[in-house]
Amino acid sequence: MYVQELQPVADSLGLSALVAALPLVVVLILLGGVRLKAHVAGLTGLLAALLVAWLAYGMPVGQTLSSAAQGAVFGLFPILWIVVNALWVYRMTVRTRHFDILRRSFGRLSDDPRIQALVVAFCFGALLEALAGFGAPVAICSVMLVALGFDPVRAAVVALVANTAPVAFGAMATPVVTLAQVTGLPLDSVASVVGRQTPLLALIVPLVLVGLVDGRRGLRDTWVPALVCGVAFAAVQFAASNYVSAQLADIGAALAGAAALVAVPRPRVPAAESVRASVLTGARSEELDEQDPPREVVRAYAPYALIVTIFSIAQIPAVKDWLARATRTYDWPFLDVVDPNGKPVGGNVFTWPIVSTGGTLVLLAGLCTAVLLGVHARVALREWLATVHELRFAILTVTSVLALAYVMNLSGQAATIGHFVAAAGSGLAFLSPVLGWFGVAVSGSDTSSNALFGALQVSAARESGLSPELLAAANSSGGVLGKMISPQNLTIACAAVGLAGREGDLLRKVLPWSLGLLLVMCLIVVGQSSPVLSWMLP
Repeated sequence: MYVQELQPVADSLGLSALVAALPLVVVLILLGGVRLKAHVAGLTGLLAALLVAWLAYGMPVGQTLSSAAQGAVFGLFPILWIVVNALWVYRMTVRTRHFDILRRSFGRLSDDPRIQALVVAFCFGALLEALAGFGAPVAICSVMLVALGFDPVRAAVVALVANTAPVAFGAMATPVVTLAQVTGLPLDSVASVVGRQTPLLALIVPLVLVGLVDGRRGLRDTWVPALVCGVAFAAVQFAASNYVSAQLADIGAALAGAAALVAVPRPRVPAAESVRASVLTGARSEELDEQDPPREVVRAYAPYALIVTIFSIAQIPAVKDWLARATRTYDWPFLDVVDPNGKPVGGNVFTWPIVSTGGTLVLLAGLCTAVLLGVHARVALREWLATVHELRFAILTVTSVLALAYVMNLSGQAATIGHFVAAAGSGLAFLSPVLGWFGVAVSGSDTSSNALFGALQVSAARESGLSPELLAAANSSGGVLGKMISPQNLTIACAAVGLAGREGDLLRKVLPWSLGLLLVMCLIVVGQSSPVLSWMLP
């Protein structure tokens, strides 16, 4: 049996926290300072965590390695199981050219570039974030905007800023699933609090986007459709995350936002034509003028409709209970850890939701998509393997970061840092989103930030008398605002629109929005931690 200690270094909480923070410092320096590849930084940080757990905390080598193995397995299933299958569905639509049909369909919804920015970057980007995440929305949406005639710089900035509100529930709610796992908090509790924070961003972001596209005139002419889109998105994201399913939050919100844009009155056509002439300085793709058969348009939308349908059916109580029966729980080998009070920690047991997990449901949707789009079984398998190959470095990064997080959590390193940070007292509510923002800005992933800092936030919250669910959620909600300035996302955006080497230009344009929206989130969390907005919490 291994008993966690809070002050293993010279019986000093400060020194112990300093040593415990070394793995995080190593990762952040290698990513942000030395600019090593994320998977190299993750593996190096994992090595540092293993050494700290063994040498400073006295955790037996066998249990240290076993905790890292459990984190890596969790990274593979269910986290990467979701991502791989979601991107597989997207790759099949690209191969059959149904994604091009979908893109043309969006282009015909409106001639107004401000509305196009909302449809493509905000609504469709949210749908892509819901299904895949990990940079896919920025890459795909920025290319689509350039095809519509947007200047490459403007297209990249719009895609980056739009990729905020949906991130916490992206990749079938992977960030909040990870947050619940590493903190030991119920998924429903964490998701419900996040669902009472990020929807407030969704009210603001569409207004920011039309301002980015067309300045004050854009806000004056299109504030009504932008606000209606934001309200619809926010309302459905809140309702789904609190009362239906975290996995469906972004899918439903994206579809609701798009439907609201279609329903709301648009600016008059002459005004839209004037905007096109002054805003769209790029070359519009002639491919957008092709006419697609209605049957093919329906097939292009079908994969996303299948995912929504399958996930909705899976939430029916009788079906949900039936799927849950396949869940298996195991005593994790070579691991016997108790906290300082002598209570066994949750990491001693591993839960494997074989069928009910989001990745398996997306796999089922992918199989149906292959049949519907006429993809041969051999081709579908080849595309799945190609997806795994494409994500090979992301797989290595996620598994190493989750392994690092599990070692820090089970050895007691996260608890030590949490107790030390709790000295900030009530100020912790303001700093909590900043920590999540910093983690995503460096790692490029809300999932990774939650894995690194989730348990720390909960430990600090319990020591300072704040709500653990609130600070855990704040880590994820603040983190979404760091995504637009992360080096990985900036590089993806530049590569997608042919601006390689101009990451600095994009950073200067999006940094003020990142910091401004972060301040808004910090004030929201401070308010929710006090009587002012505490009524918002479940």
